[in-house]
Formats: sequence, C-alpha cells, structure tokens
Amino acid sequence: MSTDHERQACLIIGAGSAIGGAIIRRLGTENPDCDILAVCRRPEALPHTADACLHTFACDYTEPGIIQLVQQLKPWHGRIRLVVISTGILHTGTIKPEKRVEDLHMDSMLEVLRVNTVMPTLWLSYLLDAVRSDIPCRVFTLSARVGSISDNRKGGWYSYRASKAALNMVIRTAAVEYARRAPNVKLVAFHPGTVDTELSKPFQRNVPQDKLFSPDFVAERLLTISSDLPIDGDASYLDWAGKSITW
Repeated sequence: MSTDHERQACLIIGAGSAIGGAIIRRLGTENPDCDILAVCRRPEALPHTADACLHTFACDYTEPGIIQLVQQLKPWHGRIRLVVISTGILHTGTIKPEKRVEDLHMDSMLEVLRVNTVMPTLWLSYLLDAVRSDIPCRVFTLSARVGSISDNRKGGWYSYRASKAALNMVIRTAAVEYARRAPNVKLVAFHPGTVDTELSKPFQRNVPQDKLFSPDFVAERLLTISSDLPIDGDASYLDWAGKSITW
C-alpha cells in the first residue's frame, strides 16, 4: 500500500451524475491505492460508502466556487493522474433542444453555453497548477458527437451543438498551451454515446437497444481508454469505442 504522500488521485467533477457516480464506483473497486476526489453540488446526497479513499467536496460551479474548490485540493496538487469533467445540460423544464431556428431563445442558449462550455473551460483554467507534475495525467471532458462541425448532417439542436463545438475548440486550444506548460497532461473530448440517464430519456425512442449504454459501461470504456492514451501534447476527440471523431 502506498503512503499518503505517495498516493495518486483521480478527480471526478460532477460526481452526482450517473456517469460520474459509475466512474467513482469502478475506481473504488479497481484502484484501491488511488484517492478518489468527488466534486458535486450536494456531497451529502451521494450514496453512502465506507471507502476511506473517497474524499467528497461541495462546489456550486460558479467561478469563485471553482477557485475555492481547487484550493481545497492543494494536498493532492501534483498527484492527480485522471480528471473527468462529467457535467452538462441538454434539457430542463424550460429548455429543450431546438428543432428549428424559430425555437432559439437567448436565455436558453446562454444557459446551455454556460453549463456546457464555460464551466468546463474554467476547470481547465484553474486546474493547470494542480495537474502539472511528472505524473502523466489524462483529462476527460464530456463532449458529444453532435459537436463535430464536419459531421453535422441532420441539423437542429442549435444550442447543444454550438456548446459542444465551442467546448471542443477550447480543448484543442488548451492542449496547445498545456503542451508547453504542463506537458504531462493529455486533454480529451469524450463522446460517451447515448447513455441511459435522465439527460437522454426524452430522446431514447429511436436509439437501438445495443446503442443505449449503461453508465457503468461508459465508465469502463472511459477508464480503459484512459489507461492506453499516450501523452502526446495534442488533444483527442474520441468516442466510447476509442475511435477518433473529426473535429
């Protein structure tokens, strides 16, 4: 068993999500020598566990909240080997993916961009010092295939597509800077496929049964892909099978 000072860490942002929770469960089983840092709005709502490796943190995902949270992670700075940013929005009680340009509304579009693009960007900004070390670190941010500009054949979903396309550009741009300032880090835009969660439920009707994935399956795929990814100074845009998606 590693000493506390030697222990590496995995940081899961959005621990209250179905995918985030599944990743934490797998890490707890498969990586007993790794501290799991779980970030969400309400840590008290997370399933109870006696796992001594699990450390929970509350964050409201505002910029001051993110800054404060990164400071709380100081004991693990330089020891983080995996970051998963598992946050996002597709619909709410008042927001729905737009089918026509007439469906666009400023407030809804700004909220989707705030959650899907701005929040992950702030994490990439403030975590730079925390992940900079000699330890190889993979940073996964949940993107989507519909964020591919070159692969857009169906149209629609304006705000969601735009937010993920913008996120992809942030990841590619940040990878250029990270290659200079934190060359141990690999940035990944990850498409998990259609996952059986509340986010996708209204849109599952036409999804083939073998393409509707469980959160646990996605967690297994992400962790497997992470273990094989080279630190190459470039961003990758990958799907659940580990296949590249065109930007």
